[in-house]
Amino acid sequence: MPYVIGADNPEEPAGHRFARLLERPQILQLPGAHNGMAGLLAKKAGFEGLYLSGAAMTLSMGIPDLGMITVDEVAFHIRQIARATALPLLVDGDTGYGEALNVMHMVRTFEDAGAAAVHLEDQLLPKKCGHLNDKKMADAHDMAAKVAAARKARRHLYIIARTDAAASEGMDGALARAKLYLDSGADAIFPEALNSREMFTEFSRRIRAEGYPDVKLLANMTEFGRTPFFTAQEFQEMGYQMVIWPVSAARVANKAMEELFQSIRENGGTHKLVDRMQTRAELYDVINLHAYEALDSSLIQTIIPTAMPQR
Repeated sequence: MPYVIGADNPEEPAGHRFARLLERPQILQLPGAHNGMAGLLAKKAGFEGLYLSGAAMTLSMGIPDLGMITVDEVAFHIRQIARATALPLLVDGDTGYGEALNVMHMVRTFEDAGAAAVHLEDQLLPKKCGHLNDKKMADAHDMAAKVAAARKARRHLYIIARTDAAASEGMDGALARAKLYLDSGADAIFPEALNSREMFTEFSRRIRAEGYPDVKLLANMTEFGRTPFFTAQEFQEMGYQMVIWPVSAARVANKAMEELFQSIRENGGTHKLVDRMQTRAELYDVINLHAYEALDSSLIQTIIPTAMPQR
């Protein structure tokens, strides 16, 4: 049903729905959806949750992922995806947009916008993609204070603490930070930029053996980074309960647009790529156009052209 009447929108808070998905034995697969349409297409494919990446948001705005965007800009993206799909949405909260009070404001804003979960990272601004070099790490106790602030502010938002420490502080440093963040109120841990099966397995095994047997772990399967390709099933076997593909949809969309624009320049029109386009009927089906029209009896149902007109 259209979101404007909300007849089939779940009444249970999004954060609770997200946590409930994590209680199942199978790994939770969260493809990146950088706008409402991407979210709808992922839902149509059968996914039960989504991920909103800071890198995907910024690239859609034509700027780099350096912590430049604001809470309200992120909330705009959250609202459109949550309204379109009603699926639990994990959101990239970068470094929290400031210190403790800023983090608390972020948590309430994201909840109000419809988010189910957020992850916070322990870098200093200007932050970098976790798979790049020369990341500047925040003091672990400063990050723990942000986690505690998020926990205090949240009504239902599921809180994931991300640590980028493995690259600079080794596995021991990453584990020490993860345990501190869990003790400060994090619901789950995201060890970023691990670069081998052995590292993923070691982190999972050691954190559980060191007093956190039920901790939920998030794996990041981004392309062109430090992590080799693993499937969702392989991550599950390594001890992870969530996996994200943060920028994959945006990469594919960008490449397709690049090829389209080049074809228009070379051929004087779009005719060479029509067979690769989503048709008008397919588009209207995904966005549920007729259901919106039916809400207003004054609207006449659209008749969809089924073929290209011939000259």
